[in-house]
Amino acid sequence: MKNQAKKLTPEMIEKFDQDFLKDKSALLAGRSIAKSGFLASSEDPSASSRNNMTFSIEVPTGKVTNQRHSGRCWLFAMLNTLRQEFSKEHHVKNFEFSQNYSFFWDRLGRANLFLQRAIESADKEIDDRYVMSYLSYTMDDGGEWDNAAALVETYGVAPSYVMPDTHNTMNTHEFDQINASLQRKDTLELRKMVRTGQAEEEIEKRRQEMLSEIYRLCVLAFGQPPKTFDLEFKDDNGNFHQDLDITPQDFFKNYVNVNLDDYVELVDYPDHEYNHIYWNEMQDNVAGSFQTEYVNVDFKYLEQAAIDQLKDGHIVWFGCDVDIDSDARKRGWLDDKLYQPDQLIGIDYKMNKKERLQTRQGSASHCMAITGVNLVNGKPTRWKVENSWGPEIGTDGYLSMTESWFKKYCFQVVANKKYLPKEVQEVLKTKPIKVEPWDTLY
Repeated sequence: MKNQAKKLTPEMIEKFDQDFLKDKSALLAGRSIAKSGFLASSEDPSASSRNNMTFSIEVPTGKVTNQRHSGRCWLFAMLNTLRQEFSKEHHVKNFEFSQNYSFFWDRLGRANLFLQRAIESADKEIDDRYVMSYLSYTMDDGGEWDNAAALVETYGVAPSYVMPDTHNTMNTHEFDQINASLQRKDTLELRKMVRTGQAEEEIEKRRQEMLSEIYRLCVLAFGQPPKTFDLEFKDDNGNFHQDLDITPQDFFKNYVNVNLDDYVELVDYPDHEYNHIYWNEMQDNVAGSFQTEYVNVDFKYLEQAAIDQLKDGHIVWFGCDVDIDSDARKRGWLDDKLYQPDQLIGIDYKMNKKERLQTRQGSASHCMAITGVNLVNGKPTRWKVENSWGPEIGTDGYLSMTESWFKKYCFQVVANKKYLPKEVQEVLKTKPIKVEPWDTLY
Protein backbone atom coordinates (compact mmCIF):
# COMPACT_ATOMS: atom_id res chain seq x y z
CA MET A 1 0.00 0.00 0.00
CA LYS A 2 1.24 3.50 -0.85
CA ASN A 3 0.74 6.50 1.41
CA GLN A 4 -1.76 9.19 0.44
CA ALA A 5 0.42 12.28 1.04
CA LYS A 6 0.50 15.07 -1.53
CA LYS A 7 3.05 14.44 -4.26
CA LEU A 8 5.77 16.75 -5.55
CA THR A 9 4.57 17.25 -9.12
CA PRO A 10 6.72 18.19 -12.15
CA GLU A 11 4.86 21.50 -12.28
CA MET A 12 5.79 22.29 -8.71
CA ILE A 13 9.46 21.47 -9.32
CA GLU A 14 9.50 23.68 -12.39
CA LYS A 15 8.01 26.56 -10.36
CA PHE A 16 10.62 26.09 -7.63
CA ASP A 17 13.38 26.18 -10.24
CA GLN A 18 12.08 29.39 -11.77
CA ASP A 19 11.78 31.02 -8.34
CA PHE A 20 15.43 30.19 -7.64
CA LEU A 21 16.70 31.53 -10.98
CA LYS A 22 14.99 34.88 -10.44
CA ASP A 23 17.58 35.68 -7.78
CA LYS A 24 20.76 36.51 -9.74
CA SER A 25 22.91 36.43 -6.59
CA ALA A 26 21.81 32.93 -5.60
CA LEU A 27 24.31 31.12 -7.82
CA LEU A 28 27.19 33.21 -6.44
CA ALA A 29 26.06 32.57 -2.86
CA GLY A 30 25.74 28.89 -3.67
CA ARG A 31 29.36 28.71 -4.81
CA SER A 32 30.57 30.13 -1.50
CA ILE A 33 28.27 27.91 0.56
CA ALA A 34 29.28 24.78 -1.37
CA LYS A 35 32.96 25.49 -0.80
CA SER A 36 33.00 26.89 2.75
CA GLY A 37 29.62 26.12 4.33
CA PHE A 38 26.83 28.36 5.59
CA LEU A 39 28.60 29.76 8.64
CA ALA A 40 32.04 30.60 7.27
CA SER A 41 30.43 32.17 4.19
CA SER A 42 28.35 34.52 6.31
CA GLU A 43 30.80 35.41 9.09
CA ASP A 44 31.02 39.01 10.28
CA PRO A 45 34.71 40.08 10.02
CA SER A 46 34.26 42.69 12.76
CA ALA A 47 33.19 40.15 15.39
CA SER A 48 36.52 40.19 17.22
CA SER A 49 35.88 43.73 18.44
CA ARG A 50 32.64 42.63 20.11
CA ASN A 51 34.40 39.71 21.78
CA ASN A 52 37.27 41.55 23.42
CA MET A 53 38.26 39.63 26.57
CA THR A 54 38.46 42.76 28.73
CA PHE A 55 35.74 43.45 31.28
CA SER A 56 34.97 46.34 33.61
CA ILE A 57 33.84 43.92 36.36
CA GLU A 58 35.67 40.62 36.71
CA VAL A 59 35.86 38.08 39.52
CA PRO A 60 39.39 36.58 39.77
CA THR A 61 39.28 32.88 38.94
CA GLY A 62 41.77 30.10 38.29
CA LYS A 63 42.29 27.36 35.74
CA VAL A 64 39.25 25.95 34.01
CA THR A 65 38.05 22.40 34.54
CA ASN A 66 37.27 19.79 31.88
CA GLN A 67 34.17 17.60 31.82
CA ARG A 68 35.56 15.68 28.83
CA HIS A 69 33.01 13.52 26.98
CA SER A 70 30.22 13.73 29.52
CA GLY A 71 27.04 15.69 30.18
CA ARG A 72 28.15 16.87 33.63
CA CYS A 73 28.33 20.60 32.78
CA TRP A 74 25.64 21.42 35.38
CA LEU A 75 27.74 19.77 38.09
CA PHE A 76 31.02 21.32 36.97
CA ALA A 77 29.46 24.79 36.84
CA MET A 78 28.00 24.45 40.34
CA LEU A 79 31.20 23.05 41.87
CA ASN A 80 33.13 25.83 40.14
CA THR A 81 30.96 28.40 41.92
CA LEU A 82 31.60 26.62 45.24
CA ARG A 83 35.34 26.37 44.72
CA GLN A 84 35.45 30.09 43.98
CA GLU A 85 33.92 30.79 47.39
CA PHE A 86 36.34 28.32 48.99
CA SER A 87 39.31 29.86 47.18
CA LYS A 88 38.35 33.38 48.18
CA GLU A 89 37.85 32.55 51.84
CA HIS A 90 40.92 30.34 52.26
CA HIS A 91 43.22 32.17 49.80
CA VAL A 92 44.02 29.21 47.60
CA LYS A 93 43.96 29.21 43.80
CA ASN A 94 42.98 26.35 41.53
CA PHE A 95 41.58 24.11 44.25
CA GLU A 96 39.21 21.67 42.60
CA PHE A 97 36.33 19.66 44.02
CA SER A 98 35.77 16.06 42.95
CA GLN A 99 33.13 15.94 40.24
CA ASN A 100 33.41 12.15 40.31
CA TYR A 101 32.38 11.99 43.98
CA SER A 102 29.21 13.99 43.35
CA PHE A 103 28.43 12.21 40.09
CA PHE A 104 28.60 8.83 41.82
CA TRP A 105 25.81 9.82 44.20
CA ASP A 106 23.84 11.42 41.38
CA ARG A 107 23.74 8.16 39.45
CA LEU A 108 22.67 6.16 42.50
CA GLY A 109 20.15 8.79 43.60
CA ARG A 110 18.47 8.93 40.22
CA ALA A 111 18.28 5.13 40.09
CA ASN A 112 16.56 5.14 43.49
CA LEU A 113 13.87 7.52 42.24
CA PHE A 114 13.62 5.76 38.88
CA LEU A 115 12.81 2.39 40.41
CA GLN A 116 10.26 4.02 42.70
CA ARG A 117 8.53 5.51 39.64
CA ALA A 118 8.52 2.10 38.00
CA ILE A 119 6.49 0.75 40.94
CA GLU A 120 4.23 3.79 41.30
CA SER A 121 3.31 3.81 37.59
CA ALA A 122 2.97 0.05 37.13
CA ASP A 123 -0.79 0.40 36.69
CA LYS A 124 -0.19 2.42 33.51
CA GLU A 125 0.49 0.67 30.22
CA ILE A 126 4.11 0.43 29.06
CA ASP A 127 3.39 2.81 26.15
CA ASP A 128 1.76 5.42 28.39
CA ARG A 129 3.35 8.83 27.84
CA TYR A 130 4.42 9.18 31.48
CA VAL A 131 6.05 5.74 31.51
CA MET A 132 7.82 6.38 28.22
CA SER A 133 9.05 9.73 29.55
CA TYR A 134 10.66 8.38 32.70
CA LEU A 135 12.17 5.50 30.73
CA SER A 136 13.88 8.03 28.48
CA TYR A 137 15.54 9.73 31.48
CA THR A 138 17.68 6.73 32.44
CA MET A 139 20.53 7.50 30.03
CA ASP A 140 20.72 11.27 30.50
CA ASP A 141 23.63 12.55 32.61
CA GLY A 142 22.54 16.19 32.31
CA GLY A 143 21.09 18.14 35.21
CA GLU A 144 20.26 21.41 36.94
CA TRP A 145 21.52 23.58 39.80
CA ASP A 146 19.04 21.99 42.21
CA ASN A 147 20.41 18.54 41.33
CA ALA A 148 23.92 19.64 42.25
CA ALA A 149 22.65 21.41 45.38
CA ALA A 150 20.84 18.25 46.47
CA LEU A 151 24.04 16.23 46.10
CA VAL A 152 26.12 18.74 48.07
CA GLU A 153 23.51 19.12 50.81
CA THR A 154 23.19 15.36 51.26
CA TYR A 155 26.68 14.04 50.59
CA GLY A 156 28.96 17.06 50.99
CA VAL A 157 31.97 17.59 48.73
CA ALA A 158 35.47 16.15 48.44
CA PRO A 159 38.71 17.46 46.91
CA SER A 160 39.48 16.14 43.44
CA TYR A 161 42.61 14.35 44.70
CA VAL A 162 40.45 12.20 46.99
CA MET A 163 38.27 10.82 44.19
CA PRO A 164 39.62 11.90 40.78
CA ASP A 165 37.82 11.34 37.51
CA THR A 166 38.05 7.91 35.91
CA HIS A 167 37.81 6.88 32.29
CA ASN A 168 34.08 6.34 32.83
CA THR A 169 33.33 9.78 34.25
CA MET A 170 35.28 11.42 31.44
CA ASN A 171 33.58 9.18 28.86
CA THR A 172 30.12 8.39 30.17
CA HIS A 173 28.65 6.76 27.07
CA GLU A 174 29.49 3.15 27.93
CA PHE A 175 28.31 3.47 31.52
CA ASP A 176 25.14 5.25 30.43
CA GLN A 177 24.27 2.46 28.02
CA ILE A 178 24.77 -0.33 30.56
CA ASN A 179 23.05 1.65 33.33
CA ALA A 180 20.05 2.43 31.16
CA SER A 181 19.66 -1.15 29.98
CA LEU A 182 19.88 -2.47 33.56
CA GLN A 183 17.30 -0.03 34.93
CA ARG A 184 14.88 -0.57 32.05
CA LYS A 185 15.15 -4.34 32.53
CA ASP A 186 14.52 -3.83 36.25
CA THR A 187 11.46 -1.74 35.37
CA LEU A 188 9.88 -4.65 33.51
CA GLU A 189 10.40 -6.97 36.47
CA LEU A 190 9.03 -4.51 39.04
CA ARG A 191 6.01 -3.74 36.86
CA LYS A 192 5.28 -7.46 36.58
CA MET A 193 5.55 -7.93 40.34
CA VAL A 194 3.08 -5.10 40.96
CA ARG A 195 0.65 -6.15 38.25
CA THR A 196 0.57 -9.77 39.46
CA GLY A 197 -0.28 -8.66 42.98
CA GLN A 198 2.92 -9.53 44.85
CA ALA A 199 3.32 -8.15 48.37
CA GLU A 200 4.72 -4.65 48.85
CA GLU A 201 7.44 -6.03 51.13
CA GLU A 202 8.64 -8.43 48.45
CA ILE A 203 8.60 -5.70 45.81
CA GLU A 204 10.60 -3.34 48.01
CA LYS A 205 13.07 -6.10 48.89
CA ARG A 206 13.64 -6.75 45.19
CA ARG A 207 13.98 -3.03 44.46
CA GLN A 208 16.75 -2.73 47.04
CA GLU A 209 18.51 -5.73 45.53
CA MET A 210 18.39 -3.94 42.20
CA LEU A 211 19.83 -0.79 43.78
CA SER A 212 22.66 -2.88 45.21
CA GLU A 213 23.50 -4.00 41.66
CA ILE A 214 23.47 -0.40 40.46
CA TYR A 215 25.72 0.57 43.38
CA ARG A 216 28.10 -2.20 42.30
CA LEU A 217 28.05 -0.85 38.73
CA CYS A 218 28.86 2.66 39.97
CA VAL A 219 31.75 1.45 42.15
CA LEU A 220 33.21 -0.53 39.25
CA ALA A 221 32.97 2.51 36.96
CA PHE A 222 33.81 5.39 39.29
CA GLY A 223 35.47 3.92 42.37
CA GLN A 224 34.20 3.73 45.95
CA PRO A 225 33.27 7.12 47.44
CA PRO A 226 35.23 8.01 50.60
CA LYS A 227 33.52 8.16 53.97
CA THR A 228 36.39 10.28 55.35
CA PHE A 229 39.59 11.78 53.97
CA ASP A 230 42.56 13.93 54.97
CA LEU A 231 42.18 17.53 53.84
CA GLU A 232 45.59 19.00 53.01
CA PHE A 233 46.42 22.11 51.00
CA LYS A 234 48.73 25.11 50.87
CA ASP A 235 47.27 28.60 50.56
CA ASP A 236 48.65 31.31 48.29
CA ASN A 237 51.00 32.47 51.06
CA GLY A 238 52.53 29.03 51.39
CA ASN A 239 50.81 28.16 54.67
CA PHE A 240 50.01 24.46 55.07
CA HIS A 241 46.51 23.47 56.16
CA GLN A 242 45.56 20.02 57.41
CA ASP A 243 42.34 18.47 58.76
CA LEU A 244 42.59 14.72 59.19
CA ASP A 245 39.81 12.14 58.93
CA ILE A 246 37.15 14.65 57.87
CA THR A 247 33.85 13.65 56.24
CA PRO A 248 32.70 15.18 52.95
CA GLN A 249 29.69 16.63 54.78
CA ASP A 250 31.90 18.33 57.39
CA PHE A 251 34.24 19.58 54.68
CA PHE A 252 31.37 21.44 53.05
CA LYS A 253 29.94 22.64 56.35
CA ASN A 254 33.23 23.86 57.80
CA TYR A 255 35.13 25.09 54.77
CA VAL A 256 32.66 26.25 52.11
CA ASN A 257 30.80 29.35 53.20
CA VAL A 258 27.65 28.82 51.13
CA ASN A 259 24.06 28.35 52.33
CA LEU A 260 22.37 26.42 49.53
CA ASP A 261 18.92 27.42 50.79
CA ASP A 262 19.73 31.01 49.80
CA TYR A 263 19.82 30.22 46.07
CA VAL A 264 17.07 29.90 43.48
CA GLU A 265 17.11 29.16 39.77
CA LEU A 266 15.59 32.04 37.84
CA VAL A 267 14.48 31.13 34.33
CA ASP A 268 13.18 32.97 31.30
CA TYR A 269 10.76 30.57 29.58
CA PRO A 270 8.32 32.79 27.66
CA ASP A 271 6.31 29.74 26.57
CA HIS A 272 5.17 29.55 30.23
CA GLU A 273 3.37 32.20 32.24
CA TYR A 274 5.74 34.47 34.15
CA ASN A 275 5.80 34.97 37.92
CA HIS A 276 5.25 31.33 38.78
CA ILE A 277 7.46 28.57 40.15
CA TYR A 278 7.45 25.35 38.14
CA TRP A 279 8.66 21.92 39.20
CA ASN A 280 9.55 18.95 37.01
CA GLU A 281 9.77 15.90 39.29
CA MET A 282 11.47 13.88 36.57
CA GLN A 283 14.59 16.03 37.03
CA ASP A 284 14.89 15.33 40.78
CA ASN A 285 17.86 13.18 41.75
CA VAL A 286 18.07 12.88 45.56
CA ALA A 287 15.12 11.71 47.64
CA GLY A 288 14.36 14.07 50.52
CA SER A 289 16.43 16.96 49.16
CA PHE A 290 15.92 19.89 46.78
CA GLN A 291 13.21 19.67 44.14
CA THR A 292 14.12 20.85 40.65
CA GLU A 293 12.29 24.19 40.67
CA TYR A 294 12.28 27.00 38.12
CA VAL A 295 11.25 30.56 39.04
CA ASN A 296 9.96 31.90 35.73
CA VAL A 297 10.34 35.69 35.46
CA ASP A 298 11.15 38.34 32.90
CA PHE A 299 14.73 38.18 31.63
CA LYS A 300 15.61 41.55 33.14
CA TYR A 301 15.61 39.94 36.60
CA LEU A 302 18.05 37.24 35.51
CA GLU A 303 20.39 39.81 34.07
CA GLN A 304 20.30 42.21 37.01
CA ALA A 305 20.86 39.41 39.50
CA ALA A 306 23.93 38.32 37.55
CA ILE A 307 25.34 41.86 37.51
CA ASP A 308 24.72 42.41 41.22
CA GLN A 309 26.38 39.13 42.18
CA LEU A 310 29.43 39.86 40.05
CA LYS A 311 29.75 43.30 41.62
CA ASP A 312 29.83 41.58 45.02
CA GLY A 313 32.56 39.19 43.88
CA HIS A 314 30.48 36.06 43.24
CA ILE A 315 30.46 34.12 39.98
CA VAL A 316 27.12 33.06 38.51
CA TRP A 317 25.83 29.64 37.39
CA PHE A 318 23.75 29.85 34.20
CA GLY A 319 22.25 27.64 31.49
CA CYS A 320 22.08 28.42 27.78
CA ASP A 321 21.76 26.99 24.26
CA VAL A 322 25.51 27.04 23.70
CA ASP A 323 25.95 25.92 20.08
CA ILE A 324 23.39 28.24 18.49
CA ASP A 325 24.74 31.35 16.71
CA SER A 326 28.18 30.84 18.22
CA ASP A 327 31.72 29.63 17.76
CA ALA A 328 31.77 28.25 21.28
CA ARG A 329 33.95 25.24 20.54
CA LYS A 330 36.92 27.00 18.93
CA ARG A 331 37.31 30.73 19.48
CA GLY A 332 34.88 30.78 22.39
CA TRP A 333 32.55 33.44 20.98
CA LEU A 334 28.88 33.44 21.94
CA ASP A 335 27.78 36.08 19.46
CA ASP A 336 24.45 36.07 17.64
CA LYS A 337 25.80 38.44 14.98
CA LEU A 338 28.88 36.35 14.24
CA TYR A 339 27.13 34.44 11.45
CA GLN A 340 24.22 35.62 9.34
CA PRO A 341 23.31 32.72 7.03
CA ASP A 342 19.72 33.96 6.79
CA GLN A 343 20.98 37.06 4.96
CA LEU A 344 23.23 34.93 2.75
CA ILE A 345 20.54 32.45 1.69
CA GLY A 346 17.71 34.99 1.55
CA ILE A 347 15.43 32.92 3.79
CA ASP A 348 14.13 34.01 7.19
CA TYR A 349 14.33 30.88 9.35
CA LYS A 350 15.06 32.38 12.76
CA MET A 351 12.58 32.34 15.65
CA ASN A 352 12.30 34.20 18.93
CA LYS A 353 12.91 32.47 22.28
CA LYS A 354 9.26 31.52 22.81
CA GLU A 355 8.92 30.05 19.33
CA ARG A 356 12.14 28.05 19.70
CA LEU A 357 10.87 26.53 22.94
CA GLN A 358 7.42 25.77 21.56
CA THR A 359 8.88 23.92 18.56
CA ARG A 360 11.69 22.23 20.59
CA GLN A 361 14.26 24.04 18.48
CA GLY A 362 15.70 25.62 21.63
CA SER A 363 16.68 24.29 25.04
CA ALA A 364 19.14 24.88 27.86
CA SER A 365 21.78 22.56 26.45
CA HIS A 366 24.81 23.61 28.53
CA CYS A 367 25.65 25.13 31.92
CA MET A 368 28.63 27.35 32.72
CA ALA A 369 29.61 30.15 35.10
CA ILE A 370 29.67 33.88 34.41
CA THR A 371 32.79 35.47 35.90
CA GLY A 372 32.74 38.99 34.48
CA VAL A 373 30.74 41.68 32.68
CA ASN A 374 31.61 44.79 30.73
CA LEU A 375 29.38 47.76 31.56
CA VAL A 376 29.09 50.89 29.43
CA ASN A 377 27.06 53.66 31.09
CA GLY A 378 25.77 51.03 33.49
CA LYS A 379 24.54 48.70 30.71
CA PRO A 380 26.15 45.33 29.88
CA THR A 381 27.77 44.88 26.47
CA ARG A 382 29.50 41.51 26.94
CA TRP A 383 30.13 38.86 29.57
CA LYS A 384 33.06 36.62 30.55
CA VAL A 385 32.20 32.94 30.90
CA GLU A 386 34.10 30.13 32.63
CA ASN A 387 33.50 26.92 30.71
CA SER A 388 34.31 23.30 31.58
CA TRP A 389 35.76 22.14 28.25
CA GLY A 390 39.43 22.54 29.16
CA PRO A 391 41.93 25.35 28.38
CA GLU A 392 42.16 24.71 24.63
CA ILE A 393 38.73 26.23 23.95
CA GLY A 394 38.36 30.01 23.71
CA THR A 395 40.87 32.04 25.72
CA ASP A 396 42.42 29.58 28.18
CA GLY A 397 39.01 27.97 28.49
CA TYR A 398 37.07 31.22 28.97
CA LEU A 399 34.42 32.46 26.54
CA SER A 400 33.12 35.86 25.52
CA MET A 401 29.34 36.32 25.38
CA THR A 402 27.70 39.36 23.80
CA GLU A 403 24.75 40.98 25.50
CA SER A 404 22.38 40.28 22.62
CA TRP A 405 23.36 36.58 22.56
CA PHE A 406 22.81 36.40 26.33
CA LYS A 407 19.26 37.72 25.98
CA LYS A 408 18.39 35.35 23.16
CA TYR A 409 19.95 32.11 24.32
CA CYS A 410 20.26 32.22 28.11
CA PHE A 411 17.42 30.41 29.87
CA GLN A 412 18.62 30.09 33.47
CA VAL A 413 20.54 32.09 36.08
CA VAL A 414 21.03 31.00 39.69
CA ALA A 415 20.69 33.91 42.10
CA ASN A 416 21.10 34.47 45.79
CA LYS A 417 17.71 35.57 47.09
CA LYS A 418 19.17 38.73 48.61
CA TYR A 419 19.77 40.14 45.11
CA LEU A 420 16.14 39.77 44.06
CA PRO A 421 13.68 42.69 44.06
CA LYS A 422 10.47 42.64 46.07
CA GLU A 423 8.28 41.51 43.16
CA VAL A 424 10.41 38.39 42.64
CA GLN A 425 10.59 37.75 46.38
CA GLU A 426 6.79 37.59 46.31
CA VAL A 427 6.91 34.93 43.57
CA LEU A 428 9.14 32.82 45.82
CA LYS A 429 6.27 32.60 48.32
CA THR A 430 3.96 30.85 45.82
CA LYS A 431 3.44 27.09 45.57
CA PRO A 432 5.35 25.34 42.75
CA ILE A 433 3.28 24.20 39.78
CA LYS A 434 4.10 20.65 38.73
CA VAL A 435 4.70 20.27 34.99
CA GLU A 436 4.58 17.11 32.92
CA PRO A 437 7.81 15.17 32.32
CA TRP A 438 7.77 16.10 28.63
CA ASP A 439 7.48 19.83 29.34
CA THR A 440 10.04 22.23 27.83
CA LEU A 441 11.19 22.95 31.41
CA TYR A 442 13.59 20.02 31.70
